[in-house]
Amino acid sequence: MKYRKRVLVTGGAGFIGSHLCERLLNEGNDVICLDNFFTGNKENIVKLIGNPYFELVRHDVIFPYFAEVDEIYNLACPASPIHYQFNAIKTIKTNLVGSMNMLGLAKRVKAKILQASTSEVYGDPEVHPQVEEYRGNVNPIGIRACYDEGKRCAETLFFDYHRSHKLKIKVIRIFNTYGPNMHPQDGRVVSNFIMQALKNQDITIYGDGMQTRSFCYVSDLVDGMIKMIASRDDFTGPVNLGNPTEFTILELAEKIIKLSGSKSKIAFRPLPQDDPKQRKPDISLAKKELGWSPGIQLEEGLLKTIDYFKKF
Repeated sequence: MKYRKRVLVTGGAGFIGSHLCERLLNEGNDVICLDNFFTGNKENIVKLIGNPYFELVRHDVIFPYFAEVDEIYNLACPASPIHYQFNAIKTIKTNLVGSMNMLGLAKRVKAKILQASTSEVYGDPEVHPQVEEYRGNVNPIGIRACYDEGKRCAETLFFDYHRSHKLKIKVIRIFNTYGPNMHPQDGRVVSNFIMQALKNQDITIYGDGMQTRSFCYVSDLVDGMIKMIASRDDFTGPVNLGNPTEFTILELAEKIIKLSGSKSKIAFRPLPQDDPKQRKPDISLAKKELGWSPGIQLEEGLLKTIDYFKKF
């Protein structure tokens, strides 16, 4: 009888977590989805609930959790500014206390553990594109710091557990990811623009629209995550996972208007504090160590995402 790996996904009912849970089930694993449903949504995983190898647990990672597992993907944390700034202290606790709880669990059961870190650890970067060796330009007391510095400190915890306890860790830095199961009110640029376009409302651009982002479709990201946790034990990362094709925010808005057949116009607003002007991953390390690079281009991914958002 084939052994099924027991895999714990924290934040498993969220946007990325739900896709990861589905993929892990399809690959023959036994999956525990842990979520407190602050930003996660049962709709994202409702089709998985009948699967006998899928277990949904309502739980907040700032409290200890115990289970016998082989691998842990630590995704728990609101990822959009509108949500992580709603309760900044809770965001920091999720990043720090939540990570410590999951690292403690991994230590106890000798599980391999992956941390979903973020391109936000680079802040408003002075190096472009961003390489993993770059230490970032982050405001530690700004309104985004609860997330940016929380994720930076979580990385510190992972590496200290690795050095102190020989824990098998994997750290990825996720760049802008989009696709079905995104929260329609998460305040991030792709979901904002699509929702506004589908309602023929003005598309709101903060700043002059010349700031750049690189957009990775969610299935490409999940491929990278699974390759990362399966990589050799002495490769810990951190490793950038994202699509290196760069677009201005204005280009993104124009593409979404065209692809959705919208009558929306573009409206400009002041740029928020600490909003990065450039964001583009250098994925040389992911190519070399994981044999990974994204395959879905922006227009193809946007069409799938627009189709998903039509139900709201």
